[in-house]
Amino acid sequence: MAKRLIENVNSLYIGAANSLRPKTSRKRIVAYVESYDDVSFWSHLLSQYNTDKFYFQVMLPSNTSLAKGKKVAMMNDLGQGLGCHMIACVDSDYDYLLQGATGTSRRIIRSPYVLHTYAYAIENYQCYAESLHGVCVQSTLNDRPLVDFPAFFRLYSQIIYPLFLWNVWFYRKHELSVFSMQDFCRVVRLDPVSVPHPEDALEQLRQRVEKKLNWLARRYPEAQGALAAMKPELEALGVTPDNTYLFIQGHHLKENVVMKLLSPICVRLRREREAEIKHLACHDQQYHNELTAYHRSLQTIEAILRKNTDYEDAPTYNLIKRDVEQLLGTLCCKGCHPNRS
Repeated sequence: MAKRLIENVNSLYIGAANSLRPKTSRKRIVAYVESYDDVSFWSHLLSQYNTDKFYFQVMLPSNTSLAKGKKVAMMNDLGQGLGCHMIACVDSDYDYLLQGATGTSRRIIRSPYVLHTYAYAIENYQCYAESLHGVCVQSTLNDRPLVDFPAFFRLYSQIIYPLFLWNVWFYRKHELSVFSMQDFCRVVRLDPVSVPHPEDALEQLRQRVEKKLNWLARRYPEAQGALAAMKPELEALGVTPDNTYLFIQGHHLKENVVMKLLSPICVRLRREREAEIKHLACHDQQYHNELTAYHRSLQTIEAILRKNTDYEDAPTYNLIKRDVEQLLGTLCCKGCHPNRS
């Protein structure tokens, strides 16, 4: 009797343990990404579409070297073409906006087996304006709003939009030496932000942008018609004067715009919380204990931004989901082979 009981317990244990293992019977869709930083973003998105019949596995593009990047992800080291069960997931950069002006751009916008961010990069999603108050709350454990982030980035976008048009125009013409991405980023950075008066940083930005716009207009007067024609074209792609920040270089946006804004805000919110602890403490020991506990609960802004997923209502994010759903539709089509180019 005791032996049979032990056997039953062991059987239940083994069955439970087996249930913890990945279900390898499902069809695997390999998704190659550009770098380590991209794994979390694409895994978060694609895992929502896993079923009992197939699942996505996000991987770096090479299992024989440390090679990374967009081109490597799109031309993996297995020597096989992309297809229904082997896809690439990459940052759009400007390739989406170039609309076929380069070979990489053509492949990104035409291949159903290349998913791209539509926004410039995953950093643009991590810095989604509607999510930044939550980032500050997580970093400071203080829910007091100091800046209207959507309004700030709407104004920021409106200021840089005319210069953004120039930058895309030069990229479409392959004239990068005149007004490069680096030149653009230097102009549209934020100067140190005063929390009580964030509008001062926007005014300084506006003055720099106006100066550069005047210089470009004097040097290339013939461009005005082409720039005007680009506006409805870019709007059809999702770019408007109100959301331009989503389409500028993601690393620059994160380091030289968002962090310039969030850092002083979070410093102030932490100081407010520390002052509140000091005011409410009954004695020094309680103050030091509570302050230590507070500091141990804090996370850096950078860490929270990297984990931020509160961007799923962004229109560009919904475009990626549309592409995933279209891709999954091809799994059921007739004659669909895993590695068809």
